[in-house]
Amino acid sequence: MFDAGAALKTVLTTLDRDVREATQLRALLVPELRRIIELGHADAEARLMEERDGTACAQRISNLTDAVIRTIHDAVVWRLYPNDNPSTGEQLAVVATGGYGRGTMAPGSDIDLLFLLPYKQTAWSESVVEAMLYVLWDLKLKVGHATRSVEECLREGRADMTIRTSLLEARYLFGARALYEELVTRFDTELVMWTAPEFVEAKLRERDTRVSKAGASRYLVEPNVKDGKGGLRDLNTLFWIAKYTYRVRDQSELVPAGLFTPEEYRVFERCEELLWRVRCHMHFVTGRSEERLSFGLQPRIAERFGYEPRGGLSGVERFMKAYFLIAKEVGDLTAIVCAALEARHAKRTPVLDRWIGRFRDRFRATAIEAEDFIDDHGRINLRTADAFSRDPVNLIRLFWLADHHNLPIHPDATRAATRSLRLIGHSLRSDTEANALFLDVLTSKNSPETTLRLMNEVGVLGRFIPDFGRIVALMQFNMYHHYTVDEHLLRSVGVLAAIDSGQGAEDHPIATRLIDTISHRRALYVAVLLHDIAKGRPEDHSIAGAAIAEKIGPRFGLTQTETEIVAWLVEHHLLMSMTAQSRDLSDPKTIQKFASVVQTMERLKLLMILTVADIKAVGPGVWTAWKGTLLRTLYDETEVLLSGGHSEIARTDRVRLIQMGLREQLADWDPAFFDAYSARHNQAYWLKVDAVRQFKNAGFVRGVMEDGRTVATVYETDPTRGVTEITIYSPDHPRLLAIVTGACAALGGNIVDAQIFTTTDGFALDSIFISRAFERDDDELRRAKRITTAIERALRGEIRIADLVADRHPPSNRSNTFLIPPDMAIDNALSSRETVVEVTGLDRPGLLYELTTALGRLSLNITSAHVATFGERAVDVFYVTDLTGTRVTQPDRQAAIRNAVMEIFASDVAALRAEGLEALVESPPPREA
Repeated sequence: MFDAGAALKTVLTTLDRDVREATQLRALLVPELRRIIELGHADAEARLMEERDGTACAQRISNLTDAVIRTIHDAVVWRLYPNDNPSTGEQLAVVATGGYGRGTMAPGSDIDLLFLLPYKQTAWSESVVEAMLYVLWDLKLKVGHATRSVEECLREGRADMTIRTSLLEARYLFGARALYEELVTRFDTELVMWTAPEFVEAKLRERDTRVSKAGASRYLVEPNVKDGKGGLRDLNTLFWIAKYTYRVRDQSELVPAGLFTPEEYRVFERCEELLWRVRCHMHFVTGRSEERLSFGLQPRIAERFGYEPRGGLSGVERFMKAYFLIAKEVGDLTAIVCAALEARHAKRTPVLDRWIGRFRDRFRATAIEAEDFIDDHGRINLRTADAFSRDPVNLIRLFWLADHHNLPIHPDATRAATRSLRLIGHSLRSDTEANALFLDVLTSKNSPETTLRLMNEVGVLGRFIPDFGRIVALMQFNMYHHYTVDEHLLRSVGVLAAIDSGQGAEDHPIATRLIDTISHRRALYVAVLLHDIAKGRPEDHSIAGAAIAEKIGPRFGLTQTETEIVAWLVEHHLLMSMTAQSRDLSDPKTIQKFASVVQTMERLKLLMILTVADIKAVGPGVWTAWKGTLLRTLYDETEVLLSGGHSEIARTDRVRLIQMGLREQLADWDPAFFDAYSARHNQAYWLKVDAVRQFKNAGFVRGVMEDGRTVATVYETDPTRGVTEITIYSPDHPRLLAIVTGACAALGGNIVDAQIFTTTDGFALDSIFISRAFERDDDELRRAKRITTAIERALRGEIRIADLVADRHPPSNRSNTFLIPPDMAIDNALSSRETVVEVTGLDRPGLLYELTTALGRLSLNITSAHVATFGERAVDVFYVTDLTGTRVTQPDRQAAIRNAVMEIFASDVAALRAEGLEALVESPPPREA
């Protein structure tokens, strides 16, 4: 164990006694202090790995910092500014404030110091403070500092709530202790007394702002450990509020003060320890003050924690589940503190309501027709303390009443429910009334997402449905899903409820229209809640989820028909999305195969609505108008088949209606010119391209024609999706897609989506979507300009795209954060005209270029391409023919295609084998989204 105190004492005793100049002192002192800090941090890291105690590590680093600052002070005073008999005005106290004042800090944390003076700064104190700061800065430490008198501290603290909070955490380090004691006493009597409501409201308002900036859900899959919801700053805020309101000095006093029970305080300490352990590991691993637990960091931290794969979950998924469960417990502690504050009247109800989860603005019901519950000033509370133990159904009835009467639940009732979770066993799960009440909540016309989320936060939902409990706080280690599985399911129910109430009419007109025509509304809600319930298991989650649905349906009181529908929807919940995004919807065989699985119009409607809710709930920017258009087209085409050829609107009529809508937008166009333009596009274009893009394309193509050009590009950013869109107009030829993708690859553009069409007179009109590289629009647009210039020059034959790609800078070693086994399929049954080549693998810049080039070298003609990315996973589907225009049926030709494509993923296969994942290479798992 490294003895920092002894090492620092040696530094002082061996310091040249003749040093009298500040720069000379720093030259001698800084290298020694830097060495000691590095050794101290290395010792703290080693002990963290051995002891697995994050709080102890944070305290150890804080103690090291204390000792270093004391050493700097002593060296400065003894060598530069000795003062054996200081006057009253030359008193100085050095005080730790803010986070450092708590006595815990991570390796990269800021050091907040207060140099406390009796009244005004003297030449001696100014010189000492300045010399100390220069040493700290030379050590490259991040120092926040203030030099104030006691009077100035109180004046600033009275005016600024951030300074007041910093002073609340003040901790004496060394110097004139009487000054520190005066500050603490006057701060307590002049600032804290009688101002608790003001302080609490300011802190909760500040928290709202911080959380909205860092991520409003505590279940974001790349959480901010310090500032995110459920993170360390939330615990700090709880203690600040408690310290201010209950007048305690140490967090161990929270139990005697009556705020927490001993068990709840142990939860507080457990949360604090794990969050500090994660944060310290993150700083040690990165060598900087990194607060976001990113995908790149998660496997490394999970390994340091000792998590290994088990039960269908990877080590990193098990680690993140543990993290999110701690974040959830921080939320529980938040509700407890709020309830206690309200009991003391230290907080006004409106802000409190924001903390415990507000119901949306709705009318208020009057009476509560339940003998065990009361309306406690507008919130549902227990009439007696034994309400749950006497009748466990009350654990479900509590939430049913909240939904039924449009009332929030009193924090005391939720706290009692959390303490009564052991009452939820087989008897309650099989109780007819309890299941009927739950189904009422799930299918409520009010706000089922709000009530279900509260049930989940309290712990009731996971206990009542154990299979749901398995996916609580479960993250999926990929870049596609933004939330944990349970949060995604609750958000899916929320999207469905919005569609059901008509709120989604603008974004989802077809789903909104269909939901009023379905016959199995209850089955739809249950299917949406359960569609990902089997995530994290070794088997295919769709098939395993269907088996769970068959078991849960009858328990909920569903009929046999409803249960069968739920099981079918869960098993096929990815079918519509995958078909729409990765198949040629203009090919009759695509529609026939999809329709053969769906079979009935009721299933088609239900699957359409479920698919919309599922995609929309994945995360911000995932739902796009393009996906909506593809789903609408697939629905319309399938409706024709399932209704015996009698759709509400026939295909030709749909095309004509779409063209009429565009004609109205282009009222200034000559009718003959518009007719000629619309005739250039086939039916697939009109049915698959959304109205906004059709309007933009029309203006673009007309401008190109009037300029007499045959090759042109246009580009724009899409801030909602975080992509840049490039549209290309050019005479079509077999190498066009390779040229476009090559130009993007050469200039670092990663293609995440593409829409590819050919006009009836042989021109390509392609839209390529690349992920953004720059935050500022003007920087991103300059990059898009470089890419489009390269595309145009290559299409005009001025440069060879292969040379451009060959000359690009070699990419840096790609991170192996995500290991995705490559897979491909060659299928002649999916199309009557072409061979379908489907490729799945780890996405990277230039992948699409490599694939199209490989297919081109095999003399294959790509008639259509369907490009999609699901986070880090690329799914690229090509409809190809040989040079004679026929499908590829020869086994040797198919083997050549397979070998050429798989060669592109050779480095990915090597990375998988290096990790001992040979089985994944030989048998890739089913594709999931």
